[in-house]
This record gives sequence, structure tokens and C-alpha cells, in this order.
Amino acid sequence: MTLGQLAARHGMPIPANQLRHKGWAGGLLELALGTESGSRPEPDFPALGVELKTLPVNAQGKPQESTYICIAALDGRPESWETSLVRKKLACVLWVPIEADKSQALAQRRIGTPFLWHPSPEQECQLRSDWEEIMEQIATGNIDRVSSRQGRWLQLRPKAANARAQAPGFDHAGNPSTTLPRGFYLRSLFTAQILAQRGGPRPHADAAL
Repeated sequence: MTLGQLAARHGMPIPANQLRHKGWAGGLLELALGTESGSRPEPDFPALGVELKTLPVNAQGKPQESTYICIAALDGRPESWETSLVRKKLACVLWVPIEADKSQALAQRRIGTPFLWHPSPEQECQLRSDWEEIMEQIATGNIDRVSSRQGRWLQLRPKAANARAQAPGFDHAGNPSTTLPRGFYLRSLFTAQILAQRGGPRPHADAAL
């Protein structure tokens, strides 16, 4: 069905555009599927260990943008990959492709066929390597040196409504400081790989994505 049809079913107003409502489609899917975690640091369906992620794709079935995973802890608390929120979020993901052609009205964009995904051992190994490289910079107080170019599949980027937002952190000398909140994201090259392994959305006029 379309986003408009699903929104009507749940009585959710449709914004004129997504400039101020970037997460609207994801919020609609969360409402429709009854996610339970809210803002808690756990997967969207805690009992199942499943994270819900929408995947905006263009007319060619390619991801339009990177995918937000979770906020990054910048306070220097000891953490391992095995216990990290990133790993918990990516252990099992329900991907929901959604049409995202900007020439198409938001209400008319179709929801694709969802699919469950688990990272392969090779994928998890690379994600772990990216995460550990980034976390080492954070742990040594070099958060401001972390570039979005770091990481093959996983990257760290600012995650704030504006440049005035601040999160607790510390500098390279170990002194408390503040910095822009950051979030972990999956690169679109990686989510394109996931779609390709699945076979990709099927762009047929009478078929689901």
C-alpha cells in the first residue's frame, strides 16, 4: 500500500513535505507495527530482538541516504562491541523499503515488501572494525577528529537539531567537556549491498517494491 493509505488507516496526518518531518515515514511504520522500545537503548521489538528500519529507495531501487542506527555515547564509558548498542540494533533488522522519489507526493509513495536481515560473519567483522576504530578516537578524547569519511560501512556523524546542541564528553586530557551529539549511521553503499543480496526491490507498476 501507499504511505497515504497506511496513514489514513491509523489517523496520522500527512505533512506537506519532509523538510521538518524527516522521520515521519519511520514514525508511521512504528505506529502501524506497534514498536515497543520508544527511546530506550534496545531494539524496537525487545522481546524479538528485532530493529525496525525504513529504507528510502529511488526509482532504480537504490538507497537514497545513509541509515541512522543510534546515538553514540561520548562520555568514555568502557564498552565492547559485544555489548554495544550498535551491535544490538544490527543483530536482526526488519528492513522496510519505501519509495523516495522527490517528484512523487509523499502520500503516493509505496511501501515495499519488508524483509529480515542478519549480518553475515564477514559483515559483522567489518562493522566491528569500523566501530572499534571510531570508539578508540572517542575514548582518547579525539571525538572532533572523527570524520564521516572514517569507516567502510559504519560512520559517525553529528546528530542534532542545530549546532547549539551539546552532549557531555571529554577532551584528550580527560577533562569533562561538551561537544555536538553524534550518531552511528550505515553508509548507503552498505544498505545497497543488503538489497542486492536480497534481489533488490522489483520496480514493477503492479507489484510491491
